Amino acid sequence: MNIFMQQHGEMYHETQVMRDQLMDILTDADLAFSPGGSNPTLGELCREMADVEASYIGSIKLLKQDWSYRNPQQGLAQSVSQLQALYSKLDSDLKATMEGLTDEDLSKTIDRGWPVGVGTQLHIYREGLLIYYGKVAVYLKAMGKPMPKQWQDWIG
Repeated sequence: MNIFMQQHGEMYHETQVMRDQLMDILTDADLAFSPGGSNPTLGELCREMADVEASYIGSIKLLKQDWSYRNPQQGLAQSVSQLQALYSKLDSDLKATMEGLTDEDLSKTIDRGWPVGVGTQLHIYREGLLIYYGKVAVYLKAMGKPMPKQWQDWIG
């Protein structure tokens, strides 16, 4: 096991579990909610996070960040079960990718418009997840939905 997974693997797991907790409290109807203005629906926000995760997985494999990927699956932003299945697949792929890295791989550089080490890129992705959760928390509060305990503790 590489040093990153030894030091941060459990924190990654705990951070990703929060998305599972979110999916457990949502219905398909909830995904249509938007707080108004130019904000996307909750479903679009969730679909976007899946695209972001796919981009980060690709960046680790190819050592170049590509933001252009958009999942073509029809109805994804309207279906909790489709989002759950996609998140599960992406999380498995990310875990396998992270576990497959050697300590030497962690010192390689990813081009994301500026150079970042692979280990730093993994930290940036986790920060992206936390930002996503912060956005979703606003939606949940506007919908009057109670947040899971871990969300209350970590996000507020």
